[in-house]
Amino acid sequence: MKNTFFYIAFLMLTVTFSLAQEKKKIIIENSDFVDMNQTEIPGAIVFTGNVRIIHNGVKMFCNKAYHFKDENYVKAFGNVQMNQGDTITMNSRYAEYNGNEELAYATGDVILRSPESTLTTDTVYFDKKNQQAFYNSFGTIRNKENTLKSKSGHYYIDQKKYKFTTAVTVTNPESTIKTNNLDYYENSGHAYVFGPSTIINKGNVIYTENGFYDTTNNIGKLSKNSIISLDNKIIEGDDLYYDKNRNYSRGINNVKITDTINNVIATGHYAELYRNAATQKDSMILTKKALVKTLVEKDTMYMHGKKIIVSGPKDNRVIRAFNNVRFYKTDMSGKCDSLWSNNKSELTKLIGRPILWNNDNQMTGDVMHLIGNNKTEQLDSLKVLNNAFIIQKDSLSKNGFNQIKGQNLYGKFFNNRLKEVDVVKNAEVIYYMYNDANEFIGINKTVCSKINLELEENKIDAITFFTKTDSHIYPESEFPENARKLRGFLWRGDERILSKDDIFPEEEIALDDKIQIEAKKKAIEAEKPMEIQKETLEYDSKNKKEEKKSDKKLDVKKVMSKSN
Repeated sequence: MKNTFFYIAFLMLTVTFSLAQEKKKIIIENSDFVDMNQTEIPGAIVFTGNVRIIHNGVKMFCNKAYHFKDENYVKAFGNVQMNQGDTITMNSRYAEYNGNEELAYATGDVILRSPESTLTTDTVYFDKKNQQAFYNSFGTIRNKENTLKSKSGHYYIDQKKYKFTTAVTVTNPESTIKTNNLDYYENSGHAYVFGPSTIINKGNVIYTENGFYDTTNNIGKLSKNSIISLDNKIIEGDDLYYDKNRNYSRGINNVKITDTINNVIATGHYAELYRNAATQKDSMILTKKALVKTLVEKDTMYMHGKKIIVSGPKDNRVIRAFNNVRFYKTDMSGKCDSLWSNNKSELTKLIGRPILWNNDNQMTGDVMHLIGNNKTEQLDSLKVLNNAFIIQKDSLSKNGFNQIKGQNLYGKFFNNRLKEVDVVKNAEVIYYMYNDANEFIGINKTVCSKINLELEENKIDAITFFTKTDSHIYPESEFPENARKLRGFLWRGDERILSKDDIFPEEEIALDDKIQIEAKKKAIEAEKPMEIQKETLEYDSKNKKEEKKSDKKLDVKKVMSKSN
């Protein structure tokens, strides 16, 4: 009984194996003429006229075929067509097919079609087992609105992906991509580039060495040595995002935005840029060690704020900075809570505990206005409104300070140096007087309605008092130390920004150190091709869901129309 069981099992396995082998055999049918004698081609049966070939889900049609039955091999001639279900159709003038290896070779005006795209080339190699096709004879792929041209390429049928490792160009009405390494998904139009690559989009030029680009929606994600050039602006950064349809760009880590028209360079670790092509009113937001550098008459103004916003057209640009604003230029520096500046009016407002250092002069007040000159690109005048106070450390005495205070202060600049100052209402002054030989005369203390000062080389050269003047000159020994400082005196020399490196507070430097460590890790990751994005992997399933939703909406509309 036991032997009988094993015998039946062996027979079943033999039959199964035989059926499997039979499935692998090439079957040819529907031929008008068959040469069974193998007189034309030794070892081959010749079929002519409407030949149909079947093997393991593959159907072939041609005018003539040589069937090498022992080798399970076929050669097809004339109007050759190969079908694999509803996935691909390949037409050519000549083809070969190996049933054992399930490999096909097609040449002569080859056209390979899938539901999403069409490849035209001279020769295609098709691997049915691994569902791959390859060409190395210059090809053109048309996919929706995109046209791809390259010398060679691989097609992965299951992934709906073309892979190129030689020069390839992708063009559509909106953009052109040029690269030497591209993965292109035919269902979504998503392109992944690696190595030096350019994307040109209606005047905008993108360069990257590792990135993703959605050719349908004109969206790019870039992660290595990337640059986006938008008319007069150039954006660089470790991680860039570009949305052409929304006129929006975003940068993360080591971001640099160059405005070539306004001579402005903005940097930070996070930036957003919005562009309005119609009105030319752009806007930019910077955070995380934000810095704006502006070229002013062969000098550079450096400005930092926790958040900086730049907006408006090029001839009416507004800069707003918030939270611990600091700025530096070789002859001027300052701090305030917030700042507002306009390049058309050349007006800059320092708001919230503003302090300004111009050479050796420290100026404070409730609100400060700096007015520039568009023609000379130099500072023109200064307004300090409410609680105006100027302090200058006396250069000859040990602990002396020249001081001027009043309700409002109005200053005039010449060659970016404070030249003349008017202090109006409740004016007071203390200053150390010297003769032409720099010999000490005394300490002048004056109270009046208005004071006018003329400065030369940052020192008081002439002083004039107006209306209700109460003025006294004291010898140093007769003027007590506690009387040598006006009410509200606060010397903040230790806060003075002496270089562009002092412009960032400690918390911003600590943040930068942390980000640079993170950026180094991401730079190592960017040495490998970008991982496939979620929107690429889920493209088909998402589209099916949206199609079902639209179908349901249509059904509801039909029911509603019938009920009416």
